[in-house]
Amino acid sequence: MKSAARLVCIALLAGAAGCSPPGDPLPRAQGSRATQAEPPDEPFYAKRGAGREPTRDGPPISGPSRAELMRVPDPVPGPEPQSRYGNPSSYVVFGRTYRTLPSSRGYVERGIASWYGRKFHKRLTSSREPYDMFAMTAAHRSLPLPTYVRVTHLENGRSAVVRVNDRGPFHPGRIIDLSYAAAVKLGIADPGSGPVEVRAIGLDEPPRDGGSRPPPRAAPGALRYFVQVGAYVDERNATRAYGLAEGVRPGLASVRPITKGGLILHRVRIGPLSGPDETDRVLEGLDAAGVHNAQVVIEGRGGETAEDGNA
Repeated sequence: MKSAARLVCIALLAGAAGCSPPGDPLPRAQGSRATQAEPPDEPFYAKRGAGREPTRDGPPISGPSRAELMRVPDPVPGPEPQSRYGNPSSYVVFGRTYRTLPSSRGYVERGIASWYGRKFHKRLTSSREPYDMFAMTAAHRSLPLPTYVRVTHLENGRSAVVRVNDRGPFHPGRIIDLSYAAAVKLGIADPGSGPVEVRAIGLDEPPRDGGSRPPPRAAPGALRYFVQVGAYVDERNATRAYGLAEGVRPGLASVRPITKGGLILHRVRIGPLSGPDETDRVLEGLDAAGVHNAQVVIEGRGGETAEDGNA
């Protein structure tokens, strides 16, 4: 990002995770395998005023080895004041409004994690702390800054604690953007993304449901991926959403009545899908059809899920 655009970005509280000048690609959209490309001949961090800022994101050109990053200790959760700059009640990025949670208490969610690297290294985050791709941090759209969360890779069982100090990701279908170090420790640095559970570590409440302990590792093929279009009180709205979903992926759309908060909702989903790559393609198809708020939902074979997405 250029410095002038960056100042605007900070004013919008989108931070390194959420703002790009006009014409730039979506921020940190390396949930695909774009990060696998051979890195260009450029510095591994942005040198202010030197005219040598990296033009694309990716792993570092130099710095600690992966073996060294695997030994980086997890941060120890502790009480901290909320960031003065990173916790607006709401903010807007790319025309979409996001709302900040007043508390992280009880937060748990499953979805797809991605990571961000050298393009943002040493730039200010939404909390106005310099981003350090070699520290155990993360970006999240709604959790208060800072919040400590345990992130667990649902397939390989790796788990790590990270400190959330930035906003993002704003790539569709992602729930958290990890630092490069955290991505290495969790095993998603090479594929660029992976299925995770994100669980807030409460500092003022006793452990419950296992506290911050990671969930058990899923057996190979045990996870099922869905894209949830929405959950609707009005069945007519659900029928319209189903028609759009069926147009994107014929034969995989479904409408199911569920009960939540005393209401009967009509949940529209597409799936099961093969994994993150296919969910990306479905999200792109829905976006082209005018559906912009779909979410990825990950379930075990028994149907268990950390939460029910839009429902």
